[in-house]
Amino acid sequence: MVTSISFSPDGNTLVSVGNDNTFRIWKRDGTLIKTVRGNNANVTSISFSPDGKTLASIDDSGLAIKLWKRDGTPIKTLTEYSNGVVSFSPDSKTLASAHIEKTIKLWDVNGKQIKTITGHSAEVSSINFSPDGKTLASASQDGSVELWKLDGIRIITLLTGHGGGFKSPSFSPDGQTLAFASSDRTIKLWKRDGKLITTLTGHSDFVNNLNFSPDGKTLASASTDGTVIVWSLNLDDLLARGCNWLTDYLKNHPQTREKLECQN
Repeated sequence: MVTSISFSPDGNTLVSVGNDNTFRIWKRDGTLIKTVRGNNANVTSISFSPDGKTLASIDDSGLAIKLWKRDGTPIKTLTEYSNGVVSFSPDSKTLASAHIEKTIKLWDVNGKQIKTITGHSAEVSSINFSPDGKTLASASQDGSVELWKLDGIRIITLLTGHGGGFKSPSFSPDGQTLAFASSDRTIKLWKRDGKLITTLTGHSDFVNNLNFSPDGKTLASASTDGTVIVWSLNLDDLLARGCNWLTDYLKNHPQTREKLECQN
């Protein structure tokens, strides 16, 4: 069974992960280059750094994040209790890992720990770097969404005490918009300064993954309900969506409409 795959940024190499404690490195034409062993448990995911020189693998024990050279030569094993979530910085110099013990850890590509970021009150469930590499977004099971500088200083708290967990933080290509998927079946869009732009509704089950188009005008979302929705992020569309939502809300809450009319 193949559980995870990752293309190198140049598109010439593919890495696949199976349930036999190995991963395999392939040429694009399907020629096997190397089978890499040395994992004590099944590898659940693997990813290339943006420069294509480093691989990060995670096994299902949750006890090890392993760094490898592109050819499968081991660099270092980070024996930290991770929840299986890692993210490379855009310049490929830093790896961030999310941890069950409420922290985020930053590493260089040689496996040296740079910083431990604390501030969440529960397991950190997802992390992602901004396109400029200067900001890290994190979401936690405590219902909070945070933005951090890489020195561990909190920039802003986007949300606290949310009943549904958030995951899959995704920055727009220009870094000015941040989208988070929620277990309450919604997607929230924020400006980088913390202003909530809108909440997108349409899925009937958990939203698992998000991805912006290269021009930042479209967002794709994947859900446990078995669907993928492609959203237009045109400002006029978002305003219209917000107006439609408000109109429906006021129809169903006439007392609120009366209060607004009185205030006017």
